[in-house]
Amino acid sequence: MSQEKVNRYKEEKANRKQIMAKKKREKAIRRVIGAVVAVVLIGWVGYSAVDAYQDSRPREVVEVDYTAIEEYLQTIAE
Repeated sequence: MSQEKVNRYKEEKANRKQIMAKKKREKAIRRVIGAVVAVVLIGWVGYSAVDAYQDSRPREVVEVDYTAIEEYLQTIAE
């Protein structure tokens, strides 16, 4: 081995704990970001599906009888 390789190996061996810790942190961060993106996508797809289902359902029509209010207002106006 050349002296350069030996020095690089010694430096890597001396900093192995820090290097491994950094790799673990980066891996954990990637997993967390991936999980967040997955949750957002699943939520978005779920919301869109529910919204599409609600839009496809027929709307209920409600009729309001205002005759009592109109009669009351007429009696007040007189």
